[in-house]
Amino acid sequence: MAKHIGIVACSAEGAALCYRTICMEAPGVMGEHCHPEITMHTHPLSEYMVHIRSGDWKKVAELMLSSADKVHRAGADFAVCPDNTIHQAFAFVENASPVPWLHIAHSVADEARRKGFKKLAILGTKYLMTGPVYPDALKKFGLAYEIPDEKARERIDHIIFTELVNAVFDEKSRLYFNEVMADLKSRGCDAAVLGCTEIPLLVNRENSPLPTLDSTRLLARAALKKALEKD
Repeated sequence: MAKHIGIVACSAEGAALCYRTICMEAPGVMGEHCHPEITMHTHPLSEYMVHIRSGDWKKVAELMLSSADKVHRAGADFAVCPDNTIHQAFAFVENASPVPWLHIAHSVADEARRKGFKKLAILGTKYLMTGPVYPDALKKFGLAYEIPDEKARERIDHIIFTELVNAVFDEKSRLYFNEVMADLKSRGCDAAVLGCTEIPLLVNRENSPLPTLDSTRLLARAALKKALEKD
């Protein structure tokens, strides 16, 4: 019996991609049409944004824990959150949660180390790019990182919150991400973390200036692996 996966969602597109990835890749290891049980809960993104914008990560954690409680009561054995930014509240969540969690940045860092990357470009919301989520995780794995300059961070943040979370995927925005990655490549980065769970829906890894680390799909695969582990 596979473990029951709980998805604590924040924004719709990233959560949907995580869910679809688990369901699409599970049959390859579990058999036709088969995947673990999955329960997902999300508070409106608007509720999260109030606390993210004010920097109140304890309030963000309260929303995450509320969702964790709901998926736990539905039978989930562990939880994942397909949203990088709100992992800044993870320290308030981990020990108070009714279920254990997987950490999205640890999934990314583990893959980066496995592939031999040394210095990662971090792309995501302005809160994520300037916050501790990836610096803390990458330090544990012995990896270096760079972030875009302030002007680029503001434009990327604008694209995420006005386009990507609303399922708008504009070619001009895709090309802008390529420009930013090319700049970070010139600064010594050998791979780029797609650290907003919607970015993989925009960036084309086939013509990206850097190899990409898709945080959404890597978390989904880590969840599937965890669900299939023997106790």
